[in-house]
Amino acid sequence: WWEAQLPPSQASERQNFMAEPAPSRRTSPTKRAILDAALELASARGITGTSMDDVAQLAGVAKGSLYYNFSSKDRLFEVLLEEGIVAVAARLSERSAGLAGREALRALVDGVITLTQENTEFAKLMAAELFRMDRSWQQSFAALRHEVLGLFATALDVAAGDGTGSAPTPRPARLIGAAGVFGASLLAGLEWLVFEPDLPRETVVEAVLEQLSLGGER
Repeated sequence: WWEAQLPPSQASERQNFMAEPAPSRRTSPTKRAILDAALELASARGITGTSMDDVAQLAGVAKGSLYYNFSSKDRLFEVLLEEGIVAVAARLSERSAGLAGREALRALVDGVITLTQENTEFAKLMAAELFRMDRSWQQSFAALRHEVLGLFATALDVAAGDGTGSAPTPRPARLIGAAGVFGASLLAGLEWLVFEPDLPRETVVEAVLEQLSLGGER
């Protein structure tokens, strides 16, 4: 049911936060077209329901060009997901820089919901793939996943008064709590865009924080 169409007002405001990669990750126009086509198709059909033929057709490239840039379907989606998670981690790190505890947590929750608004297609794909363990790319994906969840784990530790946020490696229990907050923020953002698009974004952020008994703290 996440395939419901966004209202025109939301769809017109949406920006692709992966559209302008950093200079060190410049992508050729052909590769960019392939990645964008793969994202559009997978967000609607799922990765399993997306074929390389479909990607080539939507991207407007020959099948040989598709395989020249990506040796396999697994490699294509590995690159797509890695690019997206790197962008998410960078944006969340930037948003929470210089903040700690409740302030950092609020910035992170708002960051996830904002990113969901800016790139709903990738948010849908991430919601479906983030916690799967049966994909060939999960090993390389794990480090990036832990980087994102580590930001939440540190903020939760300080917000709860149980630590200083200086632990170099988040404990498994901390990551579970962090995954819960990240997942709640991601799904709340999707719920908002699909079913309650007229609500202010801040209301959605508060709704997530209230479930942590942190909504009233600023």
